Amino acid sequence: MSGGLYGAGTDRTYEKAGFGAPVRRGSRPAIVVVDLTRGFTDESYPSGADLSDVVAATTRLIEAGRPADVPVVFTAIAYTEAEASGDSIAWLRKAPGLRGLVEGSDAVAIDPRLPRRPGHDLLVVKKGASAFYGTHLAAALTGLGCDTVVVCGATTSGCVRATAVDAVQSGFPVLVPSACVGDRADGPAAAALFDIQAKYGDVISLDDAVRYIGSVPVPRPPGAHLHEPTPTFMSRRPRV
Repeated sequence: MSGGLYGAGTDRTYEKAGFGAPVRRGSRPAIVVVDLTRGFTDESYPSGADLSDVVAATTRLIEAGRPADVPVVFTAIAYTEAEASGDSIAWLRKAPGLRGLVEGSDAVAIDPRLPRRPGHDLLVVKKGASAFYGTHLAAALTGLGCDTVVVCGATTSGCVRATAVDAVQSGFPVLVPSACVGDRADGPAAAALFDIQAKYGDVISLDDAVRYIGSVPVPRPPGAHLHEPTPTFMSRRPRV
């Protein structure tokens, strides 16, 4: 389950507790891309790191789901000028580096390398770590008929982990492709993936995620059933 990240003793303790069972994979997944905005994917920003590999992996996953119109939801942290400079957001007192994520700035723009389709893919703006907290994401996923959430994005130890926790608490099985998530430091990222795998979802490879997303049936176009031949039935007199 853990690959021995924290030693055999931890593995035995978690196994005894019954952690790490595989999740059920549904037939209508959604890809939730958490905070892959320039403020997180560009290391020139205080809150950023070079997440080029994560952007490329997430792009591959999104494109694998396009033929079946797999829903893609992007999230972005964005604060008003008053929120960014004031004290109404308690999180910003703990993480003041996030005060630069101001509405309308380049820092909160979705990374342009991602294959986002404006007007088609949903955008959820949030104020905290979880993509579910204080947003309409759970209702949107339910409205789209989704039964599984594939979580990508940044950062692994922060917003990705928080989103995975709230996703499963909202009733959605969670998959996290490890290549599609990134962080500023390896240690916190590894710890978060360990925790997600143990308690909240399955941490999987990119190839596995692409196969799963690519296996979703292509939806039939609206009205397709109107052009199907109508079955005919021949009446037969009962034998006596």
